Amino acid sequence: MGTLERIKNDLTEALKAGDTAKALSLRYLLAEIHNAEIAKGKDAVLTEEELAAVLQKQVKQRQESIAAYQQGDREDLVKKEQRELEMIRGYLPEQLSEDQIKEIARTTIQEVGATGMADMGKVMGALMPRVQGRADGSVVSKIVQALLGAA
Repeated sequence: MGTLERIKNDLTEALKAGDTAKALSLRYLLAEIHNAEIAKGKDAVLTEEELAAVLQKQVKQRQESIAAYQQGDREDLVKKEQRELEMIRGYLPEQLSEDQIKEIARTTIQEVGATGMADMGKVMGALMPRVQGRADGSVVSKIVQALLGAA
């Protein structure tokens, strides 16, 4: 069963169980997925990788919201966002460890012939499709910067 089918099934279960908070979160998630399909083009269906990218974007939005709500001392909203964050993470593929990201980054740096920080864009352009949905872009960027800085 694909990720999209799992989300739809979980929505049905949440509605049957009367879990309105989870149902609302899943509906919002499905709306974001639908928006991504529309942006891709007429009758487009997202691949698992593209779906993972949409979910990763939602994770990042939740993390930013949590930080903002913590600054505003809104613990009620922090808890709500944390529940949604954990729910969304449940649909993401297993995340790569930093060591795995470093190994993929080293390989990519060699493939594109990067020699320093000036090649950061080339490396990231080739690397991100390989780790999409399985690693946070900011973590990947920091690792690539460290590797290129050491080169």
